[in-house]
Amino acid sequence: MRADQRWRLIRFFITSAVLYLIWLIFTASVEPFSLIAGALGSVFVAALTYDEFIASHEASLNSFMPKPLMLILYLLLLLYVLYVSSFQLLAAVFTGRINPRIVHFRTRVKSDLGRMVLSNSITFTPGTITIDLNDDHLIVHWIFCNTSNSRAAGEQVKGRLEKLLRRVWQ
Repeated sequence: MRADQRWRLIRFFITSAVLYLIWLIFTASVEPFSLIAGALGSVFVAALTYDEFIASHEASLNSFMPKPLMLILYLLLLLYVLYVSSFQLLAAVFTGRINPRIVHFRTRVKSDLGRMVLSNSITFTPGTITIDLNDDHLIVHWIFCNTSNSRAAGEQVKGRLEKLLRRVWQ
């Protein structure tokens, strides 16, 4: 079996497994009919959509499967950043010290999945909204902008999240 066929098969099985897991979560049923219908439906839908679920250029385990320990550390860092930025936003609301701007910057995260997680993490943090993610270019509305340099603004917005996220999906 060639390498591209093997990756196609792996992508199909990962897609099937994720769809079946979603089926099990939403149906919350362990009746035989439900289990069989979910399995057949998952395989059928995966056969049609596995190439969209995991793109062929992302079809390596390094770019799709996160490193578990690094992912846990990333989630803890994200939780910390959420709390800190929440208190910063609260203080800014009371003091009136805000400087909203649209900032453009690039990310060094190589994986499409990692880029998506970074853009969503930026949006989760209070005071920032990711407007657009196009390849490695992000456009973010940032309420605490204190620089006109896009590289410096990008480093402040993505901060430690990008550094750790690069280690999650290397």
